[in-house]
Amino acid sequence: ARSRALGTALACISFGSLAAPPFGGVLYEFAGQRVPFLVLACVCLLDGLLLLALAPPCAAGARANMPVGTPIHRLMVDPYIAVVAGALATCNIPLAFLEPTIANWMKESMGASEWEVGLTWLPAFFPHVLGVYVTVRLAAAYPHLQWFYGALGMAIIGASSCLVPACRNFGQVIVPLCGICFGIALVDTALLPTLAFLVDVRHVSVYGSVYAIADISYSVAYALGPVVAGQIVHTMGFAQLNLGMGLANVLYAPVLLFLKNVCQMKPSHSERNILLEEGPKGLYDTIKMEERKG
Repeated sequence: ARSRALGTALACISFGSLAAPPFGGVLYEFAGQRVPFLVLACVCLLDGLLLLALAPPCAAGARANMPVGTPIHRLMVDPYIAVVAGALATCNIPLAFLEPTIANWMKESMGASEWEVGLTWLPAFFPHVLGVYVTVRLAAAYPHLQWFYGALGMAIIGASSCLVPACRNFGQVIVPLCGICFGIALVDTALLPTLAFLVDVRHVSVYGSVYAIADISYSVAYALGPVVAGQIVHTMGFAQLNLGMGLANVLYAPVLLFLKNVCQMKPSHSERNILLEEGPKGLYDTIKMEERKG
């Protein structure tokens, strides 16, 4: 169920990310530079109103009875969560580093026009959705292989990244970009539910902090993209950038073997939970149990 729900969310996120270049380019070209931002502002306002209407905030009393989650600094030092966070950051580096650099490379190397640059990423939306669908179906049939789906996705990302500099026209560029987005779909759809499972079996089943760590992983990749990628292209070249990103993903894929036995983990029970689950064994235990219930 988590894989399906997160897969739907990831498909929507990918649509927003991959449709942004042609959306902004067309509106900028024909309506001016202010119109894209005005349209986005209206969409955000409408979405906020819909959230208030369909998903109102919880009542104060209901929130007070919710369990307290594990602090985020403790989750960050969990080795299993750290491996997943590293994979999420690494697999998104090619997308984050290519978005600010591929347009200039296409114009310089193949003389691409503005509309070709704008439409480069849009076809990649469809293999991304396909990757989400495939991973959800595989996770339902073979849930113990989530780590393998993530490793396979990183291998596909690595190979696709290395193929980008070899492209010589607009049509050829679309193929490795589709491979990158397909691989990202495999990694995200497989590993994001794994984060929730790790919290269930190793910590308290409150998920805000662990998904904040996932967001931090994405943010690190996209924050470094414009700065680091531009500097690498300037000093070493576009081909070296892609080879480095591909090598990083291929080398990180075997690290996911560390997650191989995660599905066999059992929830850890605290002393309090054990006491509550066990029946009273004597008069003293009976009295203490009645006091606890009171």
